[in-house]
Amino acid sequence: MVSMTTLPEPDITEWINSPPLTLAGLRGKVVALHTFQMLCPGCVNRSLPQMQQVHSMRMPDLAVIGIHTVFEHHEVMTPAALKVFLSEYRLTFPVGIDRPREDGFMPVTMREWGLQGTPTTLLLDREGRLRHHALGAEADLVLGLRIGALLGEAPNAAATGPSCTTHG
Repeated sequence: MVSMTTLPEPDITEWINSPPLTLAGLRGKVVALHTFQMLCPGCVNRSLPQMQQVHSMRMPDLAVIGIHTVFEHHEVMTPAALKVFLSEYRLTFPVGIDRPREDGFMPVTMREWGLQGTPTTLLLDREGRLRHHALGAEADLVLGLRIGALLGEAPNAAATGPSCTTHG
């Protein structure tokens, strides 16, 4: 994971379910960033439904953002296929498509953020600081508690609050 308190802006080629978004434009909200691949079983079976459930709560101070970050099976994971996938699975939160790299492996944002795989969940506080990073699916209650704690913080409390990194 990138050793910094804020993430660089994602390098997105196209947005689905939303006009273009920026992390800077989301300041003031808690942001749940979720990186996934549509052919990742852990994403499809566990983490994407979880993110949709969080998004469906329609909390005004919380933004759920997906980033489709393809590092395998490039030939079938096209933007057109992703649009069908999102529609079929009724995923309505904003999804950005991570820019592929010319070498064909790790996409730009995934590499810049130092991510190891999918699914990965990143939580940003209201000031845009990275407060949580988890590789793999998390229990609903655990994720809910983490999001609730960030939502419960006063806007400036994030500057001094603890950060958390978990893997697995």
